[in-house]
Amino acid sequence: MAKAPTRNRNTSGPRRPRQATPGELPTREQILEALANETDLKGKRDLAKVFGIRGDLRRPFKAMLNELEGEGVITRTRKAIRRTAALPAVTVLDIPSDADPDDLHAFPAQWNEEEGEPPRVSVVGGKSARVAPAPGDRILARIDAGDGPVPRYTARPMKILDKPRRAHIGIVRRDEDGARLIPVDRKQKEMRIPLGDLGEAQDGDLVEVDVKLSGRLMIPRARVTNVIGNPKSEGAVSLIAIHNLEIPYRFPASVEREAEAAKPATLKGREDWRDIPLLTIDPADAKDHDDAVQAEPDTDPKNPGGHIVRVAIADVAAYVRPGTALDREAYLRGNSVYFPDRVVPMLPERISNDLCSLREGEARPSLAVRMVIGADGRKKSHSFHRVLIRSAAKLSYQQAQAAIDGKPDDKTGPLLEPVLKPLWAAYATMAKARDKRSPLDLELPERKILLGEDGLVADIHIPERLDAHRLIEEMMIAANVAAAETLEKAKTPLLYRVHDEPSREKLGALREFLASLDISMAKTDAMKPSQFNGILAQARKAGNIEQVSEMVLRSQAQAEYAAENYGHFGLNLDRYAHFTSPIRRYADLIVHRALIAALGLGNDGLSENETAKLPGIAQHISATERRAMLAERETADRLLAQFLAERIGSRFEGRISGVTRSGLFVRLSDTGADGFIPASTLGSDYFRHVEEQQAMIGERTGEKFGLGDPVTVRLLEAAPVAGALRFEMLSEGPRVKPPSFRSGAKRRSMAGGPRGRRKR
Repeated sequence: MAKAPTRNRNTSGPRRPRQATPGELPTREQILEALANETDLKGKRDLAKVFGIRGDLRRPFKAMLNELEGEGVITRTRKAIRRTAALPAVTVLDIPSDADPDDLHAFPAQWNEEEGEPPRVSVVGGKSARVAPAPGDRILARIDAGDGPVPRYTARPMKILDKPRRAHIGIVRRDEDGARLIPVDRKQKEMRIPLGDLGEAQDGDLVEVDVKLSGRLMIPRARVTNVIGNPKSEGAVSLIAIHNLEIPYRFPASVEREAEAAKPATLKGREDWRDIPLLTIDPADAKDHDDAVQAEPDTDPKNPGGHIVRVAIADVAAYVRPGTALDREAYLRGNSVYFPDRVVPMLPERISNDLCSLREGEARPSLAVRMVIGADGRKKSHSFHRVLIRSAAKLSYQQAQAAIDGKPDDKTGPLLEPVLKPLWAAYATMAKARDKRSPLDLELPERKILLGEDGLVADIHIPERLDAHRLIEEMMIAANVAAAETLEKAKTPLLYRVHDEPSREKLGALREFLASLDISMAKTDAMKPSQFNGILAQARKAGNIEQVSEMVLRSQAQAEYAAENYGHFGLNLDRYAHFTSPIRRYADLIVHRALIAALGLGNDGLSENETAKLPGIAQHISATERRAMLAERETADRLLAQFLAERIGSRFEGRISGVTRSGLFVRLSDTGADGFIPASTLGSDYFRHVEEQQAMIGERTGEKFGLGDPVTVRLLEAAPVAGALRFEMLSEGPRVKPPSFRSGAKRRSMAGGPRGRRKR
């Protein structure tokens, strides 16, 4: 059989592929083959000529091209129509936050818009997958384009990545020449905004901008692309951190609808605990209450001096079911975020402040644990129950403590003998076991910022640490341990709260620092929390507890969530899970579902699909927790910088809270605000960074500024939007023998001259 003649490529006019039949609609594969062979097609008309598209075929042919373009397989520009660039074998993908958790898809994180629409990629996994991403995640993935001529992209996740922060967000400041952008990132510089690029932005607005370089000097200029809001008029400085760190803070309508449609739980399928006098003990300004406690002497003769302790936790799993809009949004947020000026909750108010909140005198569903505590404070046994409770009273920490201290009020008076005293008696025994366990005991008081009606700082104080705080903390820890033990015994996968032991490198750095203070530390890489407590006791005796506490804290690993257990070093516990705060932490909701499934407490427990995704869930909620901590810290910094901006030139007492090659960080004693002193402004000597001593030491005089040293500083500059303060050192450091610096080493300070601290 003779071969069909082939057409010369140089012949004028477009070439029809051999598979194409004139007058018939081509397949997707034939279209892509034509685009691969004909690189000079000028548009849809040329492609239509290739296949002889006429008459009634034009509309379905156009629809096929639109479909291919929508899938990101082809791209059309003014000059050409062509196949899009293929994805590399390994690439970074973004999963949309509204993607179906059971049918994930993603798009390339970086894509050239000239290539048309980015291709849609199906994300595949399975029970054996070690990485299990979810909506909103950014992943590194291995890409498979399939065998056919039409790419059918699938991705196998390799790693879940942190999303980068938005690059350019700032506050608009109008002036005579137009406007400027005050960036929220202290590392970025101010930029001009041409009047024509302001859009609808007004003075004080928080905006997103694009940055373009102009002129021969390539000066950066900003163009407003989105007006987020006005922190001053809305009274919410936290708005800056919320948008800078991309924290979801408005609930979608579908989530609100589900929350409003939820009905109160009934006694069906639950034990009736409404007559047990459980109490909620929380901060005075708490809006939701997710834990209640009760204790009584154990009447079992086999447990003399023992107690029965009950901890009831809001049954969020009864309202937030897997696969619902409520569940997807709770996962996306990961946790509630607490700011001085607002709370960004994990769940809508209908759930968090109403149906799930253990309100005084109202029946509420709970998942509860009953623990038998021995006279030595150790837990002898425990059991979990799905119950309906009615809180006997809502008390603040201060209110409960005052009653125990002999100053009951009208509310706590009737509760003192039957309810409060048994609680404190049970705690006294549990405290014995805690002291014997010897968890890490760092003295790091946290300041609380109180705002006035104008949204500005009205007061800053350190709340008193009461036995009432310790009681609730100890009972919550015991309940969390019981949850982990129960799930391990049932061989049910769970999310652990883990805290690794310090690394060898960090222990070495701590040992060198302590040696400079004449504090001994064991030469071992397997430190126990009790050994750290011994070091802290030495420091307390020597009068340098602040320095040592700071360095011990820095030597610790960061706690996180994990599907695999490696213990909790700080609490000195072999197994630990978060169970007690499901209103504000997604991890606790997962543990609740695991307990419900393992103990047969309902049909709303952890599904096999969720179990397969636990490693990815752990990574995601660990990241949202870090994001929340950063947002809270950034907002506190901005509020404090705003508070101190009117006190430029004032003197303050503080302590050195950080030592770097470029200078010193100082934390003020009265407000807790942190500021920076550049090394170049320290004085008339050349100061070098001595890492093992966490100090800056003058190479000529031996003047030393070390971590934790008390100092007096003057405030020189405050940048409220960035949350930055700059100080001048007024104190003189103690003299020590200067270390022998290497010849030619870079000097970290310049002579002080008229800027030096000696000039008061």
